[in-house]
Amino acid sequence: MKRRTDPEYGSPQKRQKKRIEELGLTLSSTSDDETQLNINHATQDSSTTSSSESDSENSGRRPSLGTFSNNFSADSLVEGTSSRYSMYNSVSQKLMAKMGFREGEGLGKYGQGRQEIVEASQQKGRRGLGLILKGFDGEMNINWQDEPEASAYEQVDWCPECTTEIPDAEEMKDWMTIGKKKLVIDDETEFCGQELIHSMLQCKTVFDVLDGEEMRRARTRSNPYEMIRGAFFLNRAAMKMANIDYVFDHMFTNPKDSRGKPLIKESSAELLYFADVCAGPGGFSEYILWRKKWHAKGFGMTLKGPNDFKLEDFYAASSELFEPYYGEGGVEGDGDITRPENISAFQQFVLDNTDQKGVHFLMADGGFSVEGQENIQEILSKQLTLCQFLTGLSVIRTGGHFLCKTFDLFTPFSIGLVYLLYCCFERVSIFKPVTSRPANSERYVICRGLKAGIEEVRDYLFTVNMKMNQLRNSDQDVNLVVPLEVIRGDHDFYDYMIRSNERFCAVQIKALAKIPAFVQDTTLNEPRQADIRKECLRLWGIPDQARIAPSSSDPLSKFYELTQGTNVEIFSYKSTPLNSKTLHKIRPVLDYRCMVSGNEQKFLLSLGKSQIYTWLGRQSDRWTKLELKIELPRDTLLCVEIVPELKGEGKAQRKIHAIHILDALVLNGSDVKEQHFNQRIQLAEKFVKAVSKPSRPDMSPIRVKEVYRLEDMEKIFLRLEMKVIKSSGGIPRLSYTGRDDRHFVPFGLYIVRTVSDPWTMAFSKTSNKKFFYNKATKKSTYDLPPESVAPFHICYFGRLFWEWDDGIKMHDSQKKEDSEKLSKETVLSFIRRHFIL
Repeated sequence: MKRRTDPEYGSPQKRQKKRIEELGLTLSSTSDDETQLNINHATQDSSTTSSSESDSENSGRRPSLGTFSNNFSADSLVEGTSSRYSMYNSVSQKLMAKMGFREGEGLGKYGQGRQEIVEASQQKGRRGLGLILKGFDGEMNINWQDEPEASAYEQVDWCPECTTEIPDAEEMKDWMTIGKKKLVIDDETEFCGQELIHSMLQCKTVFDVLDGEEMRRARTRSNPYEMIRGAFFLNRAAMKMANIDYVFDHMFTNPKDSRGKPLIKESSAELLYFADVCAGPGGFSEYILWRKKWHAKGFGMTLKGPNDFKLEDFYAASSELFEPYYGEGGVEGDGDITRPENISAFQQFVLDNTDQKGVHFLMADGGFSVEGQENIQEILSKQLTLCQFLTGLSVIRTGGHFLCKTFDLFTPFSIGLVYLLYCCFERVSIFKPVTSRPANSERYVICRGLKAGIEEVRDYLFTVNMKMNQLRNSDQDVNLVVPLEVIRGDHDFYDYMIRSNERFCAVQIKALAKIPAFVQDTTLNEPRQADIRKECLRLWGIPDQARIAPSSSDPLSKFYELTQGTNVEIFSYKSTPLNSKTLHKIRPVLDYRCMVSGNEQKFLLSLGKSQIYTWLGRQSDRWTKLELKIELPRDTLLCVEIVPELKGEGKAQRKIHAIHILDALVLNGSDVKEQHFNQRIQLAEKFVKAVSKPSRPDMSPIRVKEVYRLEDMEKIFLRLEMKVIKSSGGIPRLSYTGRDDRHFVPFGLYIVRTVSDPWTMAFSKTSNKKFFYNKATKKSTYDLPPESVAPFHICYFGRLFWEWDDGIKMHDSQKKEDSEKLSKETVLSFIRRHFIL
């Protein structure tokens, strides 16, 4: 569809009055005939407290200002300049009349005394008497007391769906406009009324003369949502993400497509992949990982330095599930998102580790100090905003979601960036959560459902970023990424951005005006802060708990906690050898699975990070710390082998020690012991994907054993080869090659029964299907009976081990064979004989 262009549509001069009326604002004239903005409503549907309401009624919903001798007075706030005597009530006037006072005459027998009433003190805090600060002398004619009642419930305002096609390279080739670098914001009235912008800037000037601590205390008392803070998370950012996730129907922790169908099935082995950029110290990610635990995997890039990720401070979630990557150079990179090389490297890393699909969503929370230049924060942050949008389009999969913090959206440059997102995603919303302080310019762009075919927009933004880097030290800059006539031509988008800007601006002005009032009167406070906090936490599903560092524990106590008192001596149990005397045990072939062994079995217990321990058995009766460099989430218990893996042959051969998981008992606090063996292996595969660190070659890899059906045992022998191994004297040895092209010397075969007595599995020739048969009741069923599932302890104690020692011929090139030992052909022929029943 052709993009509409209508330069006259929505002209600010023609539509300004209508927009202001829609917001519930009025224009009043001051004595010098200049138009001044008088804000009576924060939003279109907010209720106004009239000046005629009694003090008791007013104090029930908002703290009273008392009697100020400036235009913050409740009575004079709307009317403008008032009589200097209006601060005094009728009682005091009657008392003075009894004393003989008449207006215009002085007190005293002959009217010789002072004619004017002594004015109330306007001293602020501990400042000197008589000092009057600009901004407190009645210049701001803003009534903040009629703001709507604080509530935990919020509504989403989605921009109408884009009906035009995604712009292509040909259309965008002339869109970028370069001009003189701009460092003022007060003339940006295309997407917000001039009076609103000027009033907001005027309100902000008050803070230039306020002491920082004084302002912060007043801000804390004036914000009804201030007590929410960070709960038990790392910082307030985590609670912002919890807030946004709830309001948007958990579209981040439980993403859905446009039809409401979950992108990830609950029973699926697929992880929830997400990215977190410009996000140090990592509050957003801590919330996601707290909510999803080890069912999510995060990738992060942020600027190296004091604001880097602080993974050691993730108390609520396991940071082992999060992998920082700093662009070019990997973990050694600088994390500067404005460098094209870093964006490309991060994109490639994410794609390589998500099967080339990308993440389900990306969060971006970039910002930097603009102290002294707060009014132009939007302009100073323009390249950062562009690069966050660009990174989102680079790593989010089709159908995925996007969240990015922005500031004011007044300039055509910023609006153009949002317009491109509007074209590339199914829906876009500009949202300010209650956890974002109302007096700041912060807001979030929320995008749902990335469309296919956005590559040319991504490439265009990549080119714009390169141009901005080239112009960085000059007086030139990129001023437009989308022509104004294109934006004006899309009436739905144009109207939405103006409506959004003016709504947020009106609320911000009230919040800004409120803070000086709270500075002036230290007795003012928001009485419902505690109640609002409880209501929000309940609504968002966040426990009302304090932030406490995870308690330390010794391995033995943790083992008993995770296994509910199981005797640690089970770790010393040895599998039953498979030989000619025990071969009959595998007669029900379909009941068994098998895995190739590469070393002695061990149990790993993780207390978090690198605090990983193994049980040494009865002889030492103790746990010892694992010497390998590896990290696992706390409360994890695994049955594993530590296998020396080899890659290559001859002098170029390299050896590493890898963790091979045989079975799982507890995964990051999730007890899986009672689940089916196949399900435990599937969950272990998912767990390994979540904890693996491809960017850290210095760490030992973790893998899950390849599991074969017993009837498919022959497939194992196809993976066996004779290879020369270092330190073997040049004599080829039997090797098993795994899925990752690494090989190891096999010790034998674990054979695990996955069905509990009295159930067994069989094959029906009639239906050509497997079925379950109960040997005690003689009943059969095609559906899996829950009582037939073999939990961990049944699999563990019923396991058989076929040792491949000298004399057992596994490869044609092996000549030595002991006739008294169980041979490969004997086992295979036994399986073939009993497979078809």
